[in-house]
This record gives sequence, structure tokens and C-alpha cells, in this order.
Amino acid sequence: MTTRSHLKPHLAIVAGALSWLAFAAPARAGLISAFTPAAAGVNGIGDRMTMLVIQLAVILCAAKIAGFACERWLRIPDVLGELGIGIVIGPYALGGWLNLFPSPAANGFPISPELYGIATVASIVLLYLAGLETDLSMFLRYSLASILVGVGGVVVSFVFGLLGAVWFGLADSFGSPSALFLGVISTATSVGITVRVLSRRHRLHSPEGVTILGAAVIDDIIGIVLLAIVIGMSRLADGGDSVNWWRVLAIAGKAFGFWLVCTGLGLLLARRIGKFLEFFGSRETMATLSLGFALFLAGVSEQAGLALIIGAYVMGLSLSKVDCADELRRRLEPVYHTFVGVFFCVLGMMVNLGELRSVLIPGLLFSLFALFSKLFGCTLPSLLAGFNWRGALRIGSGMLPRGEVTLIMAGVGLSMSLISQDIFGVAVMMTLLCTIIAPVMMTRLFTDASGLRRQPRPEKALEPLSLQLPNKEVAEFLMSQILEMFEQEECYVHQLATGEPIFQVRKDRIAITVKREDDRLLLVSSEQDREYARLMMIEALAGLSRIFDGLRQMDKPGLLRKQLGGWTV
Repeated sequence: MTTRSHLKPHLAIVAGALSWLAFAAPARAGLISAFTPAAAGVNGIGDRMTMLVIQLAVILCAAKIAGFACERWLRIPDVLGELGIGIVIGPYALGGWLNLFPSPAANGFPISPELYGIATVASIVLLYLAGLETDLSMFLRYSLASILVGVGGVVVSFVFGLLGAVWFGLADSFGSPSALFLGVISTATSVGITVRVLSRRHRLHSPEGVTILGAAVIDDIIGIVLLAIVIGMSRLADGGDSVNWWRVLAIAGKAFGFWLVCTGLGLLLARRIGKFLEFFGSRETMATLSLGFALFLAGVSEQAGLALIIGAYVMGLSLSKVDCADELRRRLEPVYHTFVGVFFCVLGMMVNLGELRSVLIPGLLFSLFALFSKLFGCTLPSLLAGFNWRGALRIGSGMLPRGEVTLIMAGVGLSMSLISQDIFGVAVMMTLLCTIIAPVMMTRLFTDASGLRRQPRPEKALEPLSLQLPNKEVAEFLMSQILEMFEQEECYVHQLATGEPIFQVRKDRIAITVKREDDRLLLVSSEQDREYARLMMIEALAGLSRIFDGLRQMDKPGLLRKQLGGWTV
């Protein structure tokens, strides 16, 4: 009986979907068609906005339901569901049949400018938050390994991507835009999927986990710069000019120069930008202004001849070390969760399955080729950096997933008409294959055995301030009081791990970790912050003592019982 009751909502959803499909054909001549600009016979702004609102409603609901289904029942990343449902409801499939997303004309762009504009803003939000979450100091301890893995993965996968594009008939020559874009797309890594797997297995701060995250930073930076170079080369080829390698070097220098100058200035001015944001007091205003800065730098990046996402990533990277970085990310997460699904769904809508059939076998071969090239390019440098075969394969598998960055790069090429629909479909195919295989490999490889050839000398652990309390409830209450006091001191407090009582406190150069282990409270800090943490704990204890004294005063015979109407124990 219980199983059937759990199935009823799912059966209702399926029945509703089947009923909708049953009445879909009459709807083509009814309400949906009536809202299309073509049916109305005009291209007025009102008709286009009405159509946009209906399209967004369908995309938001479909993307969220599909992503939820993938995560809950299929145990795969939600991005695959958003991408897949975009293919289903897109103009080349169900959406075109229903006139909800009208089929494009021959060689036309498959998405309306309005809808693609919203997807573009969503991609900027995505890359801005990705940069904001980047920890620039994370790979310092394993910096050599991170650099070797990041550079090795990019170089090997780019070269093999070019070779695979030509060998499997997806491009005519190594200098063609299709080959160049497939090479760049092969270099991308979606570290978000890796982080999710590592955190579930509590290996995020292992030597392999730290190396993967550091290498992903290097990977993303080089990949984005490569994208800028490829866009410049493709524009030269599209204009009919022969490739002048001096101009290519100029494009590379411009790309590296833009990134270095903007990132350098951003890091130098980050604290002042943070203080400027804090001047307004309201944390919602701070988050909105920071997003405005990201949009502005994205526009400057595009005006400089690079891609929008480069500027967005640079702004996030620059602000990643300010005190309010976690607060900015937390305030913008609702925007992220609302609109980034639109971006992936719209990317899926650009896939023409009809044209993909012609490159199905070459695309599958290229995807496998790209998978093994990334694995080889990251595993070999890991061996040179001191990891054993187990650790090197862990790092290689952690660098395998392709996700949002791959799709963004492919979407940039498609929107600029530098690659065709079938090449975009190959990028989607590679993303699906790598994203499904990588988590399975990581789950099998990350066991208890060490991945290092030699165990590093253990660092001297910071001695935490520890306080044993009578029970768990008192520890929870005291922890909430300490965190509230830090917030009153205008510190930024954020939870490090969802569902776990571990918090990070940041202000200027102060960094204190507050955590609870059952009925014990611990404050971990550097030596210079230790006295400040101790004073905050003493003040919180004094406040807790005053609360208990007040309660004991109220606990006189009959006083509480009279106020609460009597009770029995």
C-alpha cells in the first residue's frame, strides 16, 4: 500500500503528460499557435513579449522537472536533464511541431534573439559565480602538480581534439573553425560534477581533490584564452584572409594581456571594490552591484574582441578573495538556480537531431577519443608530480567531466556561425558521454588506499579553542550566540558544508572556523586571531550565563506554573 501511494503522484504526472500529448495536435491550431507572431501576422513588440513569456514558462518548468528527475531517480547530474529536455521541446522536435518554438528558416538561427539574450545573461551569471567560487590559494601546496595537470590536460586534449576532428571526418583541415572549436571544446573541465562526487565521499580536501581543483583553475583559464584565440583565427578565416601567424600571436597576446591586466587590476582593487560594496550596507544591493560589474566587464570583453564569458569569469575570480565573496554567491544563488537551467535548456534546443544522425558514428568516436586524451593528458603529469597510479587515475578521472564550460564554448561558436549544428551536436554528445562515465570511474577509484608515492610530512595542526558543554543542545545554542556576535561585529559568516555545523567567519584578514562536534564547541584560527576568538567565546559564555541566571530566577516555586497555567512533570 505504501509503495502504491508513493507512485500515485508520479503516475499522475505521467498521465498528465500523456493527456497533453493526446490533445497536442488540436492545440497547434488553437491557443499556442494564436500567440505566435507568424499566426498573428505581425511582429509587434507585444506579441513577441507574450511569446517570450510563454516560452520561458515552458522552459523553466520543463528544465526544473527534468533536472529533478535526473538527480532523484537516475542519479546523474541535473544538467543532463536540462539539456535533454531542451532537445525534446526545441524547434527541431516537439516545440517546432506545436509552433511553440517555430522551426527556423534554412540556415537560420534556431532561437529567437529575445530568448537567446536571456540565455546569454544566464551564462554570464554562471561563469561569474564559477569565478567567485574559485579559491586562488587552494593549489599553493600542490601548485606544481596542479600546473602540470592543468597544462598537460589542455595541451594533450587540444592536440588530440584537432587530430580527431580531421581523422573522423568532422573537419576538412586542422586550421578550419570546426577543428579549432572541437580542439578547444575538448580541453574544458566541469569541476562542479567532480566536487559533488568528492564531497559525497569526503575527499574534497585530499591531495588528489586539492590537485584537481587547482588544475581546474589552470584548465579554465587556459581554455578560455584558447577560446579567444580560436575566435580570432576563425574570424580571419571567415573573412577569406589567409592565416597570418603573426596576427595569431597578436590575438594570443591580446587574450593573455586582457586576462592578465583585468585579473591583476581586479585582484589589486578587490579589497577596495569589496569596501565599496559594503558601503551600501544592504547585502542584496552588494550582490546586485557585483553582478552589474560582471555584466559590464563581460561587455568590455566582447568589445575587445573576446567572449562575454571571459569578462564574467575574470570579475568573479577577482572578487573571490574579498570578505563578502560567500555572501555575494549566496545572495545570487536564487538567480543562478532560476535562469541557468534556461541556458542549458536553450543550448539543448539548438541541437538538430536530424543533422546529428549524419555524424553519429564520427561523433561517438570523437567523444571516446576526447575522453581518453583528457585522461591520458592529466594522468601522466600526475605520475611525474609524485602520485602513484591510483592517485594519478583519480586525478585523471576527476578532470574528465565536461559540462557547462563545454556547452558555453560550443554555444559561442554556434551563435557566431563559426560551427554548424552537427558540430554543436558532437559537443553535446561528448558532454553527455564524459559526464556519465566520469562519476562512475571516480566512485570506483576513490577508496581508502593512498594515492601518493610518499606520504607528505604532516603539517603542524592549529590547536583549536575547545569547550566541552553539558549536552548537544547547549552547544548548539552557544554556537548560535557566537555566530550572531560575529555578525554584529560586521563579520561575514557562512556555512562551509550544508547540513554540517561548520562555519567560516571572515573580516579583513581575520579567518576563524567555528564548528560543533556533538556537545563540544571548537574555534580554529591562526595565532594572531586566537585572542580575538577567545574573547568572543568568553563574551558568549558570559551572555549564556546571564540567560541561565535569569531562568533560575524565574524558577521559583509556583511562578512559572502560574504564568503558564500549570503543568505536570
